[in-house]
Amino acid sequence: MLDENWLKKQAATIRKADTIDPALWRKYNVKRGLRNDDGTGVLVGLTTIGNVHGYVVSEGEKQAVPGELFYRGINVSDIAAGARREHRFGYEEAAYLLLFGDLPTREQLEDWNGKLGRYRRLSDGFKENAIMSNPSRDVMNAMARAILFSYAFDESGDPDDLSVEKCLAQSVEIIGCLPTIAAYSYQAKAHYHLGQSLMLRNPDPAKSTAENILSLIREDGRYTKLEAETLDLALILHAEHGGGNNSSFTTHVVTSAYTDIYSSVAASILSLKGRRHGGANLRVMRQMDEIRENTGDWRDPSEVEDYLRKISNKKAGDGTGLIYGLGHAVYTISDPRAQLLKVKAEKLAREKGRMDEMRLFELVEELGPTIIREAHPRAEAVCANVDLYSGFVYEMLGIPKDLYTPLFAVARCVSWCAHRMEELVNQGPIIRPAYKPIYHERKYVKLADR
Repeated sequence: MLDENWLKKQAATIRKADTIDPALWRKYNVKRGLRNDDGTGVLVGLTTIGNVHGYVVSEGEKQAVPGELFYRGINVSDIAAGARREHRFGYEEAAYLLLFGDLPTREQLEDWNGKLGRYRRLSDGFKENAIMSNPSRDVMNAMARAILFSYAFDESGDPDDLSVEKCLAQSVEIIGCLPTIAAYSYQAKAHYHLGQSLMLRNPDPAKSTAENILSLIREDGRYTKLEAETLDLALILHAEHGGGNNSSFTTHVVTSAYTDIYSSVAASILSLKGRRHGGANLRVMRQMDEIRENTGDWRDPSEVEDYLRKISNKKAGDGTGLIYGLGHAVYTISDPRAQLLKVKAEKLAREKGRMDEMRLFELVEELGPTIIREAHPRAEAVCANVDLYSGFVYEMLGIPKDLYTPLFAVARCVSWCAHRMEELVNQGPIIRPAYKPIYHERKYVKLADR
């Protein structure tokens, strides 16, 4: 262990050396976070894969509109409705669409499901060496490590091959096995770090992604149809969100360096692990627990309103003033993912006798935006985002909190693979934005004279 006093002293030195005067960001018109002054993203690329639509620009002014999410030009609401109407699971169809650019025929979908099913099961050697031999306390880290480990198990002879054919073959295998990697990584943590019994059930290649996840993480492997349909919807809604979100942009950046797919997917997983990107639903659940613990009656709208105002005023919560589950960088009037998941959440809450809790989430959605506008009068309109209800859904499904963000990664993996192939097909230059140095040149001083 390094000396604590030395660390504090040197950390202070680093802060002094690295802090940049905020005025300089404005002086040099730096697009921090690749954001324009109006909050929109700086245009750095083109994509045919997905689009997040929450505003229009009319006569130079940004105007909010009801939110929409498109996968290859098709509204995600229609994709979810199509699967529901035909009483089948929809994530695999959405994955096919994102990867290949068009909806599959029935025969193509059946073939696609079979190809994914072929890779659900992990080999004993991979399972032992990549997951069980060194269990991690963090499932996302374990997943990234397992994907990197897959490089050594690539049987093609050249895992660095950048052809579309090779990338597609690797993508299908990664998409197929990642749900099992996530489940086993959690089981390894639960056993070796939490003292629980070790339970590794084999996946069923004939079942959907959602069904396999529920089967692999539950002691008895059983689930209801509504539970599997609800998780399937959550996977659909988390599968893609445009090329500019941090993990998908990471895919483009890393792929532009022409690294292998395992490094690219691992980098995207670890981007998603960051608390500014994935994990927002965990903060929502902590916030809800706090509201229940610190109000006399959390079923009373006036008490909930008072506590939300305390959170907004930084007198409660984590001190940031943020009401988690509300607000989005693009959606302002409505988040289509939240709207769709809310319907399933209510059905699940009725089935499990948890409508009182469902009402609490609805109260936050109803009361929170007004409170936020009171604190920030110039802010844009605020709506519920998908994280408001996704954590509650996962909790009702009995999914451990350690798997909330990993399930996000499982759903989003197909999008990362699609964005990687888009980057390779278009053969763009390596992504390398500019940084302006603001230091003054100095003379080197000999060691004896310092």
